[in-house]
Amino acid sequence: MKREHPFSNPDQKPPPEMSPAPGKSKMWEDETAQNDAKMDELLAVVGYKVRSSDMAEIAQKLEQLEEVMGSVQEDGLSYLASETVHYNPSDLSTWLESMLSEFNPNPNFDPSPSSISSIIDPTPPLPQTSSTVKFEPDPFSDSDLKAIPGKAILTPPSSSNTSNLREAKRLKPSNYTTDPTPTRPPKLPNSASPPPGTTASRPVVLIDSQENGIRLVHALMACAEAIQLENMGLAEALVKQIRYLAASQAGPMGKVATYFAEALTCRIYKLCPSVPYDESVSDELQMHFYETCPYLKFAHFTANQAILEAFNGKKKVHVIDFSMKQGMQWPALMQALALRTEGPPLFRLTGIGPPAPDNSDRLQEVGWKLAQFADSIRIKFQYRGFVANSLTDLESSMLDLEPDTEVVAVNSVFELHRLLAKPGAIEKVLGFMKAVNPVIVTMVEQEANHNGPVFLDRFNESLHYYSTLFDSLEICVDNVDKKMSEAYLGRQICNMVACEGSDRVERHETLAQWRARFASAGFDPVHLGSDAFKQASMLLEFFAGGEGYGVEEREGPLITTSAWQLAKNPAVNRR
Repeated sequence: MKREHPFSNPDQKPPPEMSPAPGKSKMWEDETAQNDAKMDELLAVVGYKVRSSDMAEIAQKLEQLEEVMGSVQEDGLSYLASETVHYNPSDLSTWLESMLSEFNPNPNFDPSPSSISSIIDPTPPLPQTSSTVKFEPDPFSDSDLKAIPGKAILTPPSSSNTSNLREAKRLKPSNYTTDPTPTRPPKLPNSASPPPGTTASRPVVLIDSQENGIRLVHALMACAEAIQLENMGLAEALVKQIRYLAASQAGPMGKVATYFAEALTCRIYKLCPSVPYDESVSDELQMHFYETCPYLKFAHFTANQAILEAFNGKKKVHVIDFSMKQGMQWPALMQALALRTEGPPLFRLTGIGPPAPDNSDRLQEVGWKLAQFADSIRIKFQYRGFVANSLTDLESSMLDLEPDTEVVAVNSVFELHRLLAKPGAIEKVLGFMKAVNPVIVTMVEQEANHNGPVFLDRFNESLHYYSTLFDSLEICVDNVDKKMSEAYLGRQICNMVACEGSDRVERHETLAQWRARFASAGFDPVHLGSDAFKQASMLLEFFAGGEGYGVEEREGPLITTSAWQLAKNPAVNRR
């Protein structure tokens, strides 16, 4: 902390009455060092100067400010502006006092809606680029589909902007006028009156959104660190600040920060949402996510391509689907099988899902719709819905397999990572896969490391991951689909941040980690080939005209699709 002295000119000497007595200079230096040592380190990271002994008072003032702000929201905030400049509140206690005094009722306050029509200064804006979906077969592995993010909204400021941060940290008064003319009249001196016919302007507080965005990210990470250190008092104060900062951010950054703030609040107060979720609601939200962005479409397409190639020349084929949901994946595969030159095979489908909360038979309803579609394209179709509370309940003897006449494929989309919450569960399910002797296993999972032992590391990883996902949703033109997709991702964020133990089921892992698990169970990766990459580029043209998305081969995916087969030499694989 730098102490400001009243003399800025080093050559100017203080008057004799202010000159320190000999020996007192060292005492002042010691006092300064002691004051610095008393500052709270976590708040100092965010840029605030707060003594640890003042934390209780600061928390009380924040609560008072929250109550006062809530009481004046309906009336507007224009009367807060004046000819003064409110600097960045590094001295948090003094700033809170000034804000509380500004909120005193003003008898001359004009509550018109125009007084609060714009309070956020969008200048300087964050860099905006088109969102891209990156689809990438890994040249060194079996993965084929990799939807990769476009812009990263958490990019740190460049060094060229560092010198301007002090000026950017100001809350600046500006003028707003209801005059429809394109040019705004210049600001007049205080003693002058506006010329006749000119609409009187109302001053409005403008906030530097870029600087607030940086503070928002720092506050989120500082709050997670406080939780890691079990300093819940500080975490509670920071999460309130996060909500204020998130409200000033337009676009995906403010949305994702709001979801993380809710998740942090749930963790602070130990309010983990119930697990498992209502599956009917989850299915509905995932349907909107499917329609909003191409990630799941590409994942289904790539998995179907691998299954189609494995079924080549077979007369009876059987797919065991761990994630039946609404059956969105299978009409495309059925159509491809119907168009085979040697004629369509008999297609068996076993759909596995949890019991419905209303005791309805949703799996059979989905099967009935698929049967109608199969009849329309003249393909022989057999279906069985299998209700299971967990994939660990499955046994190969339950599925009426016909190993002499049929070939089997196993498909899983966003299901296997949930098994990592229970010890031994993933090993049991991989053993089941091996027992049904599949010609191919296809898996779709989030490409992220959200299953580490350290909460702070998981939080930072998930913050970057979901910020990119929220950013990519902005291309969606349907507002309902976008909001439902955000809610779908928000449920994942809340479970990942707020819950622990067996309640935390969102335990995403990277493809490298899955490769090790499958190898230990006796599976080898299957290369999906370059045809899927080329066809995905063509498929992209049908999604929103390809606008805002691209297919690229590079690192940094969001979702991966991989394929596996039984190892030809299990003894070598176990080494």
